[in-house]
Amino acid sequence: MCTYQTARLTLEGSGRGRQGWFPLTDASVYVDHPVHFPAGHALMIDLLNPSRGPEARMAVELDAPSARALAESILASLDAVPPGLLDVPAPVPAQADTGDAA
Repeated sequence: MCTYQTARLTLEGSGRGRQGWFPLTDASVYVDHPVHFPAGHALMIDLLNPSRGPEARMAVELDAPSARALAESILASLDAVPPGLLDVPAPVPAQADTGDAA
């Protein structure tokens, strides 16, 4: 039985698809019949950027124990980070020199 309960959230990150890296802006988490994973039901995670079309989507299908282990590992990793480390903005990468003089 499917619950049809879907958690939708906005997020900031990057994902890699067939066309390379793209910014992630949205996620959906739900339980449903998987497309590829050989099980009757699975936890589904869709990570996407709707403004970039269907190519900017990553799908994950997990059994319940794997989904719980992943969630616990994410929380443990975040809890182990020194205070303030993730609050610091990432440095802006240097622009490549194109050889054009301004």
